[in-house]
Amino acid sequence: MPTKIRLQRHGKKSYAFFHVVVADSRAPRDGKFIEKLGTYNPNTNPATIDIDFDRALHWVKTGAQATDTCKALLSYRGVIYKNHLDKGVLKGALTQEQADKKFEAWLSEKEGKIQGKKDGLTKAAEADAKARFDAEKEANAKKAAEVLAKNSPVAEEAEAAVAEAAEETTEAVAEEPQAEAEAPATEEAPAEEEKKEDAE
Repeated sequence: MPTKIRLQRHGKKSYAFFHVVVADSRAPRDGKFIEKLGTYNPNTNPATIDIDFDRALHWVKTGAQATDTCKALLSYRGVIYKNHLDKGVLKGALTQEQADKKFEAWLSEKEGKIQGKKDGLTKAAEADAKARFDAEKEANAKKAAEVLAKNSPVAEEAEAAVAEAAEETTEAVAEEPQAEAEAPATEEAPAEEEKKEDAE
């Protein structure tokens, strides 16, 4: 049976993830399969790749052909490299200990790269969030200053209007007693004139 290692699509229309399966090459894409080897989610950054290493290696050794994407995934997880080293051991080009040592070195280097990428993405996200927060803070301070500047002349005008009104009321109160004082004086003057006329 011509077996293939390929992807089987799952998920939503705009959020697809995939199962890595071994299937008959004549079967439909999302149809019958022989064995599920793992999952691949390209929506995360970096992409999430969970593969059963031993079973994937078994199927690669038995001759299952991987599609281009699956070959890249298997290479990313080290299945292809492990198969390559095991072939070298069978040929006698290197011992099993040497092959294991090489594979461990490659695996640790690969994990270091993946972790470095994750750390870089985390730092970039934190820096971006901090920059956006600072920009928002600056914009808010600027807006508050503009509002304060806009409202302060109005407040000053209101204070000036209140002060003017207070001055007018004090002036009016001061003028009223003066008017009252002048009124009796004018009344007294005609009375005196009448007395003079009577005396004559």
